[in-house]
Amino acid sequence: MKIRFACLPGYETILPKPTLAAGHLPDWLKRMPATAESAALAGAEVRTVKQCPPFVDAMQAGILFPLATDVTVANGEFSWDWDPPRDPRSRLTRSPLGLHVPEQATGVPAVPTGQFVLKFTNFWTVDLPEGWSMLFGHPANRTDLPFRTLTGIVDCDRFRDGFVHFPALWTDPAFEGVLPAGTPVAQGWPVKRQAIEIETGAFDAEGFERHLAIEDGLQEERGFYRRHYRAGGN
Repeated sequence: MKIRFACLPGYETILPKPTLAAGHLPDWLKRMPATAESAALAGAEVRTVKQCPPFVDAMQAGILFPLATDVTVANGEFSWDWDPPRDPRSRLTRSPLGLHVPEQATGVPAVPTGQFVLKFTNFWTVDLPEGWSMLFGHPANRTDLPFRTLTGIVDCDRFRDGFVHFPALWTDPAFEGVLPAGTPVAQGWPVKRQAIEIETGAFDAEGFERHLAIEDGLQEERGFYRRHYRAGGN
């Protein structure tokens, strides 16, 4: 699959670019130990999430969308020093941040009454092949970020020439400092539009034996899922 991103003329040399999430794991995960002693288990050694392929694979799937420029957070205010080109024909804001007024989130449980919702401006359009949409959300497992990007899905094969922006809740009121340009503010996962059927029921005899073999393997062999069931087998 090829995904094409486009920006306004004159922006291509100043904007951080969307990137494949693969190979862009955060430093805290790289520094994390592979094992740790558990006080709850009397000091027994346990594997950390660094050894959990589903946790890490989610962080490496899809596309990361970056913050356009450095944003300084101080005394509850956001500021930046950025002067991108003006195009009198474009209606796209030049601000890297916008706001949704509190009333637009009326009734949403996670949003305190009266709180503005941030909107990260995305300066890149997303062009997907026919029949594909993009699921946008918070960068997977990035609990270190002082905001929480909300989730949405857009049919980017049809909306390929429009900009999709990213509303987010500011979740760390104590945070002060700089969010550097390139900080991932959203992650996108391509989703094929197709009918889904659901079937439920108990294992048949053969399926139950396969299930037992997996359970035994997970208990007896470290890295069992990664070696035998993960795509790529590594």
